[in-house]
Formats: sequence, C-alpha cells, structure tokens
Amino acid sequence: MPPASNSQPSPGEAGSISGTVIDQAGAFIVNAKVVAAAENSTSTREAHTDGDGHFIFDGLAAGSIDLKITAPGFAQQRMSVVLHAAENYVIPQIMLPVATATVDVQVLPPDQIAEQEVKAEEKQRLLGVVPNFYVTYEPHPVALTPRQKLQLAWKTTVDPVSFAITGGIAGIEQADDEFSGYGQGAQGYGKRFGAAYADFVAGTFIGSAFLPIVLKQDPRYFYKGTGTRTSRLLYAMANAFICKGDNGHWQPNYSSILGGIAAGGISNLYYPAKNRNGAGLTFENGFIAVGAGAIANVIQEFFLRRITPHVPPPDPAQP
Repeated sequence: MPPASNSQPSPGEAGSISGTVIDQAGAFIVNAKVVAAAENSTSTREAHTDGDGHFIFDGLAAGSIDLKITAPGFAQQRMSVVLHAAENYVIPQIMLPVATATVDVQVLPPDQIAEQEVKAEEKQRLLGVVPNFYVTYEPHPVALTPRQKLQLAWKTTVDPVSFAITGGIAGIEQADDEFSGYGQGAQGYGKRFGAAYADFVAGTFIGSAFLPIVLKQDPRYFYKGTGTRTSRLLYAMANAFICKGDNGHWQPNYSSILGGIAAGGISNLYYPAKNRNGAGLTFENGFIAVGAGAIANVIQEFFLRRITPHVPPPDPAQP
C-alpha cells in the first residue's frame, strides 16, 4: 500500500500506530477497514482488523495522522493521532456504534393509494374464478375517485365470468318459461340473455358507479372480520342500508337502494309488455333487492374471504 506521507522515514525515525476495534457489547469487529492519511497528504494507507479486531500501521513518518474506521452495519469513526519519531502509538479500544438506519418514507396521494387498492380488488375471485371485486379487505381503505368507480363497474360487467353467469340465468329462465313473451328457441334465449345482461349492467353502473359518483358514496363492502359473531352479523346486514361516504362517514345507502329501483324501472323498457312491472312492483322488487343485499353481505362477511385468493392479511392492530 502507498505510504501515509510523501517522504519515506529513515528506519530509526519510523513509527507505528495500532489499535483494536470493538462493538458496543465489547466484541471484536473483524475485517473493519482502517484508512490512515498523513496531514496535508493525498496518499493513504489501508488496513483491516484481524480475528481479534486488531490492526497496525508501521513504517509511518512522524506527524499528524488522520484515521477513518468503517465496518458494515456500524457508524463511521474518525480520529487524529500525533505520532512522534520512532513511536509505537497504541490507540485505546475503538468502539463503533451500530449505524442508525435512515428510512425514506414515500407518501402517495390518496388517488394513487386507491388505484393500488382497486388493482388488488380486481384480482379477487371466488375460488380464483368468480369476480369478487366489490369488497375491500384493507383495514384502512381510501375513498375511490369517480374514474375508479367507473373502472370497477366496467371490469365487472365485461368480465367473461359475468357473461357466463348471465348465460346460465337466461337458460334457467328459458327452461322455466319466465318472461313468456320472449318465446322459446334460440331467439327467445337471445332475448332473455340480452335482458338479463341489461339488468346486470344497469344495476351495476347505476347503483355502483353513477349514483356513488353523484352522491359521493363508496359502492364497496367494507369487510369487518373482527368482533363477536353477533356484531359482525348486525354490521353486515346494516350495510344493505348504510354505506361509507367518500368523506369516511357512514350514511344512508341511497346509491344501492335507488340504484335497484332505477334499474327495475329501466327494465320496463325492454321486457315483454305482459311481463312488465308496474310502479308498485318495481319499488317492491327494489326493496327485495335490498334484502338480498343484506344476505349477500352476511355471506361476504363470514364465508367468501376463505375462498378468495390474493386478499391482504388481517390487520394485526385490530382486536
């Protein structure tokens, strides 16, 4: 290694510096790097501690010597030693404290956090197949933006599984000759499929996108997962009538209730005349839908998480 000064000392004048490096518990630090530099010199020498934490620089010229001691996981130490001619300078034990880690925390804006939540929800599928997008398992979810509410509705309505389920419903209706005004055969099935899908799209976009945007409400079910069974049961049922607003406060679930009624009213535009509902029946069906929502919430709260992959773990901070 290069000398610590520009001039080589004579053998009778050369000195040495040695020492031992330890941690806060008094244990030797092996392979710590020690760099020695003579004052007013750009040349340096380097040594590493051995198995006993010991290092030594010999053949040093007299003068002021700056030392820098470093080791992975430890804070750096610096010191200066005045070495006299032919002196063997032994430094008292050098203790390196553990380095304090500096963590850079990046705070994302709420809309970006919500976007991450939506992306996670779009991966939630019952048994890995059936969409389960409208539930958040996050312990502290962020309100959705209008664009994200539309995005979730769009993803739900164009999902291939949604088409398959709609096709199954249309098949059952045809087998039972429901909406007999559509007739039978391929044409009757096609009309039933179109009506069932229109019901699904109207209900999803009106109750889970358009009205939540206008009324500033969140269309998702907020999974509770903690507390007694009774408290969770009451919470799930109540969520058919109340929801969280974008401001984080609970409020009447106008979006879902009015959305069901509106979708029922729109269906009168394309159902066969003899199968259309009057206004009274439309409201009745709307409230039946609310009851069905309460049952769906109970199933969501107690059962569906178990068969939904890719959900976040429970919040350990909650009891």
